[in-house]
Amino acid sequence: MIFIDVSVGDFVRHPDRPDWGVGQVQSVIGARITVNFEHEGKKLINAELINLEPVADKID
Repeated sequence: MIFIDVSVGDFVRHPDRPDWGVGQVQSVIGARITVNFEHEGKKLINAELINLEPVADKID
């Protein structure tokens, strides 16, 4: 089990879906992370299966 330290408001990328763009964490409940991605919308991520990659800062 791999968890990254993410908090609401953090920016992340999905390692297997770069086409989704940068996402902003909306909620974190245990291993369930809701992320709103630029090009894909809101997705529920299981952190036990997907290791989201942190993004330092969102660049517009």
